[in-house]
Amino acid sequence: MNTTTNAAASITLSIDGMSCGHCVQAVTKALSALPGVKVRSVAVGSAEIVANDGWAAGTAIAALQEAGYPARATAGEPSAAPKAGGGCCGGTGGASATAKPGVRPTGGCCG
Repeated sequence: MNTTTNAAASITLSIDGMSCGHCVQAVTKALSALPGVKVRSVAVGSAEIVANDGWAAGTAIAALQEAGYPARATAGEPSAAPKAGGGCCGGTGGASATAKPGVRPTGGCCG
């Protein structure tokens, strides 16, 4: 019999590089595939998850980073506005004078 208890915690993530519904789907899919993580909601720029422990929360952040969406846990409510420095599906975030035409400098769903 397992007597270990896990205190599930609700965590709000601030996520960069999201700009459209496809990004929301990609983030939802990445988070939903993780053991110990329950997705409550995903919107452009943020997600609310329930993680069984700190390891699961860290895994969620790492999975989003690997998918091209830098994320961090936030205290309080993140802004609903899209974050700078990303962009998807033709978004302009992260563009620079030295960027190669047609190549997005950050990851994300289309990169």
